[in-house]
Amino acid sequence: MLVLGIETSCDETGVALYDGDERRLLAHAVHSQVAMHEAYGGVVPELASRDHIQRLVPLTRRILEQAGRKIGDLGGIGFTEGPGLAGALLVGASFAHALGESLGIPVLGIHHLEGHLLSPLLSERRPGVPFVALLVSGGHTQLMHVEGVGRYRLLGETQDDAAGEAFDKTAKLLGLGYPGGPALSALAESGKLGRYQLPRPMLTSGDLDFSFSGLKTAALMLVRQKGEPADIARAFVDAVVEVLVAKSVRALESTGTKRLVVAGGVGANKQLRAAMEKRGIDVYYPEPELCTDNGAMIAFAAAQRLNSAEPSSPGFSVKPRWDLSA
Repeated sequence: MLVLGIETSCDETGVALYDGDERRLLAHAVHSQVAMHEAYGGVVPELASRDHIQRLVPLTRRILEQAGRKIGDLGGIGFTEGPGLAGALLVGASFAHALGESLGIPVLGIHHLEGHLLSPLLSERRPGVPFVALLVSGGHTQLMHVEGVGRYRLLGETQDDAAGEAFDKTAKLLGLGYPGGPALSALAESGKLGRYQLPRPMLTSGDLDFSFSGLKTAALMLVRQKGEPADIARAFVDAVVEVLVAKSVRALESTGTKRLVVAGGVGANKQLRAAMEKRGIDVYYPEPELCTDNGAMIAFAAAQRLNSAEPSSPGFSVKPRWDLSA
């Protein structure tokens, strides 16, 4: 079955084609809205929704042409049903349902985080199940135990800011603009190790939950004290990475699992990957272009489910808040 995947949960429009029979990704394309939102210092939901409307049809035509397929070849459609920005989700849902209805093919809503969680299965080096997944992005920081498609158990999650959100907010404090996560990570490369000591929130809490709001506040205090920006960045990144790695190791130990998947935008962070490698963890990542939001992960997740799941009922069903383990 040829599956079209549609991702419009936030500020990236992603469209992809996955061949379920050949088990391979045929084509995918992503349009990022970063340049548009940069002037506002963050995502403007109304602008995001309008841009998704403009991008979906041209991107769909592009990937069909790249794959040498026609719209009539589609056998199913998967779209991001949630979580995310309500207006942005509605754009993808309405497009998916309208196209599915016109073609007479099933349409299935996919959990955005399930897409990220399964995205390493599109890589050449793929994890077997079971595995522990660290989902770490601008909106989410969670540890999940995965026994198979649809079989997920939440182990721990952030109690306030997600790691990526804390990266962006701290970068803004240092005048690095939006999105600040990659810039903060780059600045940290030139920072002096150990010049500043920042807290490791919940490192010894005894559970697998996270908290990054207090760490962001501690970084703010250093900025107000006119601390060296590169050294502040280094201290901040080191603190976040230490917590993420320690909690991931604890999750592996508590579940008796040997494999770790790291997915989401922060999964591309150089310092995090280096720390994981240093600990000797058997860790799996999506391909670099699949770390951020994309349609490929939605198409893949939909392909795994369409043969056994009931398609979504007609209508624009979206879930801005949606618990993956529910």
